[in-house]
Amino acid sequence: MSNDSIGALATETADPRYAEIDRMSVAELAATMNAADADVPAAVAAALPAIVPAIEATSQRMARGGRLIYVGAGTPGRIGVLDASECPPTFSTSPELVFAIIAGGPSAIVNPSEGAEDDDVAGAAAIDAAGTGENDTVIGIASSGRTPYVIAAVARARELGALTVGLSCNLDTPLSDAAECGIEIAVGPEVLAGSTRLKAGTAQKLVLNMFSTIVMVQQGKTYGNFMVDLNPSNHKLRERATGMVSAIAQVDRDRARTTLESAGFDVKTAVVMLRLGLDREAAADRIDAAHGRLRVALGE
Repeated sequence: MSNDSIGALATETADPRYAEIDRMSVAELAATMNAADADVPAAVAAALPAIVPAIEATSQRMARGGRLIYVGAGTPGRIGVLDASECPPTFSTSPELVFAIIAGGPSAIVNPSEGAEDDDVAGAAAIDAAGTGENDTVIGIASSGRTPYVIAAVARARELGALTVGLSCNLDTPLSDAAECGIEIAVGPEVLAGSTRLKAGTAQKLVLNMFSTIVMVQQGKTYGNFMVDLNPSNHKLRERATGMVSAIAQVDRDRARTTLESAGFDVKTAVVMLRLGLDREAAADRIDAAHGRLRVALGE
């Protein structure tokens, strides 16, 4: 696809339904945008047959010690950074397990470096610099599906044996051709023509949420729908951890809090202590033997 053909992309098309938005009231604009956004979950649902096997393959590679790496430029790059940055506080993972590469480097998060998206050499080099290997998964994110930096990064990652996923918001894209797994979320034209931080950005966030969350569930980072691997580093999170221990161990909050404190505020250790009547060291050993999976440690 040539640079001249970008105007033909669905995400770039000016939709006549929105031609008068500069004449609308705030209430009308809000209702219009909300109605447009309502189409996004259905578009994601239509792509689930492509999303599911990609997540399954990602989880398998992570179980072998692999990482999840997002690559994007501009808005998609920043969305990748956002999703990756939420994994350490949510699942107590290291920042190296799920991370994002953005064209133009970290400064591009706050200081736009939009020209960097055309540098395909830099895209491939970034994959090499990350030490990408065969157990890693690289997800290239590009609304247009034609961003040179992202396509080159994905192509290089595939050469290195990594699982590669292309996430775009148009159909039949070069990014999908470059990746082993192509995911195309057909969101159509934006309310603001070409502003792919709107529906396209929402679709990308929804899909990345699925990847990071489901992979972590598959790695045993949750018990039921409790995120038991959280790091209770402030008052709110300690209260949340206390509630988890209370609910899972079926004890009152006072006992849950006391045990949690004696367990070094490790939710899983506290639960095993309470449910199995073990001391902290024995509980921690049991969790280690279960490879961190609380349900296994409890013998369920």
